[in-house]
Amino acid sequence: MSQPAAFDPLRLFHELNGAGVRYVVIGAFAGRLLGSPTLTRDLDICHATDADNLEALVTVLRRLNARLRGTDRPVPFQIDARSLAAVRSLTLTTDAGDLDLLAAPAGTEGFDDLARMAKATNLDGLTVLVSDIDDLIRMKRAAGRPKDLIELEVLGALRDELDQLL
Repeated sequence: MSQPAAFDPLRLFHELNGAGVRYVVIGAFAGRLLGSPTLTRDLDICHATDADNLEALVTVLRRLNARLRGTDRPVPFQIDARSLAAVRSLTLTTDAGDLDLLAAPAGTEGFDDLARMAKATNLDGLTVLVSDIDDLIRMKRAAGRPKDLIELEVLGALRDELDQLL
């Protein structure tokens, strides 16, 4: 197995924004942007699933040499809009690090649901939509995996801190 690429979230954001992909940052990276101390080595996004957005996402995935993650050897995977439309989630590795695509994360109805409360955030001159803390908590609670339940405690404490600042 080849050495994974260094995690470069700014490059991922540059590529996504440059291609006009509509997405919301979710998962641990979103929590980190909101103030969570949890570290992560991947970027999770919830993307819009309309045909134009899927085509833009395909452009990015091809440019970044995306391939399936979590296999002992390379597995053939057709990167096209039809394939992306057929799956709810993909774990990929790219030339800019690991990228997880979720069309409808647990506990949500997908992009439009999350975009309503997402906050536009400036990252090194790039504007990215970052999931609202309550939506992150909702997703973690719905996923219910042990690591999500642990992160619920962290996000709950962060929400309490953010509420005190307001």
